[in-house]
Amino acid sequence: MTDTKQHNNIQELSLEAVMSERFGRYSKYIIQERALPDIRDGLKPVQRRILFAMNQDGNTFDKAFRKSAKSVGNVMGNFHPHGDSSIYEAMVRLSQDWKLRQPLIEMHGNNGSMDGDPPAAMRYTEARISEIAGDMLRDIDKNTVEMVLNFDDTEYEPTVLPARFPNLLVNGATGISAGYATTIPTHNLGETIEAAVYLLDHPQASLADLMQFVKGPDFPTGGILQGKDGIKKAYETGRGKSILRSRTSIEELRGGKQQIVITEIPYEVNKALLVKRIDELRLLKKVEGIAEVRDETDREGLRIVVELKKNANATGILNYLFKNTDLQVSYNFNMVAINHKRPEHVGLKTILAAYIEHQRDVTTKRTQFDLNKAQEREHIVAGLIKALSILDEVIHTIRSSKNKRDAKQNLITAYDFSEKQAEAIVSLQLYRLTNTDVTALETEAAELAKKIQQLQKILADPKELDKVIKKELKAVNKKYATPRLTEIQDKISEIKIETEVMVAAEDVKVLVSHDGYVKRSSLRSFKASGPDENGLKDEDQVIYTATVNTLDHLFIFTNKGNMIYRPVHDVTETRWKDTGEHLSQTVGLANDEYVLQAYCFKDLKQGGKFVFATKEGFIKQTELADLKPGRTYKSRASVFMKLKTTSDELILIDYQAQEDTDLQVFCTSYSGYGLRYSLADVPTSGAKAAGVKNMDLRDDYLTSVMLVHETDDLAIITQRGSFKRMKANAVPETTRARRGVQILRELKKAPHRVQLAALLPANCELYITTSHNERVVVDPFDHPVNDRYSNGSFILDSESQGEPIWLEVKLPEQKEE
Repeated sequence: MTDTKQHNNIQELSLEAVMSERFGRYSKYIIQERALPDIRDGLKPVQRRILFAMNQDGNTFDKAFRKSAKSVGNVMGNFHPHGDSSIYEAMVRLSQDWKLRQPLIEMHGNNGSMDGDPPAAMRYTEARISEIAGDMLRDIDKNTVEMVLNFDDTEYEPTVLPARFPNLLVNGATGISAGYATTIPTHNLGETIEAAVYLLDHPQASLADLMQFVKGPDFPTGGILQGKDGIKKAYETGRGKSILRSRTSIEELRGGKQQIVITEIPYEVNKALLVKRIDELRLLKKVEGIAEVRDETDREGLRIVVELKKNANATGILNYLFKNTDLQVSYNFNMVAINHKRPEHVGLKTILAAYIEHQRDVTTKRTQFDLNKAQEREHIVAGLIKALSILDEVIHTIRSSKNKRDAKQNLITAYDFSEKQAEAIVSLQLYRLTNTDVTALETEAAELAKKIQQLQKILADPKELDKVIKKELKAVNKKYATPRLTEIQDKISEIKIETEVMVAAEDVKVLVSHDGYVKRSSLRSFKASGPDENGLKDEDQVIYTATVNTLDHLFIFTNKGNMIYRPVHDVTETRWKDTGEHLSQTVGLANDEYVLQAYCFKDLKQGGKFVFATKEGFIKQTELADLKPGRTYKSRASVFMKLKTTSDELILIDYQAQEDTDLQVFCTSYSGYGLRYSLADVPTSGAKAAGVKNMDLRDDYLTSVMLVHETDDLAIITQRGSFKRMKANAVPETTRARRGVQILRELKKAPHRVQLAALLPANCELYITTSHNERVVVDPFDHPVNDRYSNGSFILDSESQGEPIWLEVKLPEQKEE
């Protein structure tokens, strides 16, 4: 038979209950006793234990250095039951003068570096507590702080140090616990003590009053902290943000060159990684003009040199480095400390008030301890004076006693001494009687009486207590105060990066195709290729090709009302023979979307207007300034015209740099209607607008919309392969949104319809592509000007060669491309 009793200790608990209870206990432990500093002494438990253990061992600033391993062993064995590496890491950090404003440990040997180098192993380094750390521990032996048993109940350790200066602010803190993290910056010792003294005198002081003394953080690595508002917010709420940047200067070199010299970098930035990052920008040519990056740091101090090429834009490059490297970082205040055993977001006044409260407590306890000691001594001295006045009787009494205990009892009985006085008399060595002068004892008694009176006064009057605290704080200030290292600036400097800094200005060849391929090539690659070797598929067409500069701006417009912006230097560089990058790789195009037009601009601030017109009869004008690209231009197209139906599409995109009052709109519809009116009738509207009615179409649709002058020649090509040249003024000028007049003669059988139309500049040639991918070249000026009732003359056989679907107008200088 199985014994069921053995299972009685098994409990059925839900995982949620177990996890929440256990994790709750663990969280409480790491919040209170591991990762967060105490608001009073600014130390985490491991740091406090290191300082206390070293002080207890006499490993102080006025004695020789001792092996770090010995101190770590003591801390681990007596107070901190954790790994030796974590104790040593904490110890090393307390010695690093680029991490702490006032290092609490002095270390001989390699204790790491700003480059992130690890310290030497603890068996190689030596350490002792620094002189200022001695002030953190001063009076700890006078019952000033609460002592508790250590982990194995063999020794007592302090819950907080007396901390005779505001260490939490001076040395700051960083830590991560469960649900809380803390980032408290370092501060200037002199400023924090002055603020504490002011708060002692003015308990109702405002934050602005205290900030007259504490201007802001003071990092051991210096630098420039910008954003007074962020600092003020942090000092008010415990949270805030400001900008910390390096201290830099631009030096002139021989030969018209310059160099950027960095002498201070932001707090906790790894110098070696910073130098590496700047050099990577040089190698990857992310920024133009850097010749060399050198770390010239030596015993004289930090120095990073960024040597520039001749005629480089030093200020522009520096701004780029501020924005793209840790030469400038945002510093986020997150001031969390343990206040009355609870984690709290604390501001400047809260920290200083908690520190003052702690100092009052420590000073009161120390005064009480000193008073008790003085009173005890006074009592003994009074007994000795009395004994000396009746010395012979006392000696006789002691000699006639059996032993020490009997002697003590006899003295108490015979002469009315107290227990302690009798102990002091019988313990008195005989040689002391040779020079024990009653006047010396009387002098000591008088001094003790005076001291007792002073100590009682301090305990009785809070103002006297504050006077003592102030005097001691000022003494610390006088001894250790150093000038401020970090400069505070009210405003955050705006960084403007000129494109010229990042891009080498050079002329390149750019191509945009109908199907959405874009590329740029060097002029060398273009010249090395044949006239037809542009890398496009046979059925694709060139929409735009030109020699432009890498600093220019490329606007690509699609038939669906989307505009894709690319700085020319952002366009993928390929050989001229290659196809290039398709727009859908970055912005995504619809299946029936294609490129209709592209333009390059030197400057986006230049004026000028675009004219946009759609197949279903809408038209508008839009300023170039309204089409400026947004922040997401790399991954998203912007809308330049809203289409009212999914079947509608753009058929005209034209840019006019200057206003031309004589310019007119000429519309041709598929059914053979033409309309001409002044461009001034078309209102100017924004990028998202759908435009106004262009032509009264009824069931028809537009095949082309052109911007013409009254005397211009136009080409009209029908679906049957007929070409007709006519003057724009053959269609009488009316107003917008009219039906217009017929521009083809209507036939009952196989009527002609307008398939393509274009403006004819002088000496141009027409390149017509058919649906069978045949190419027909036409000299339009070989054909006479027809009136609007003519259907023109045939230039191709639509049945055998296919219908005309694409028309290019080429001028003589374009023919070789």
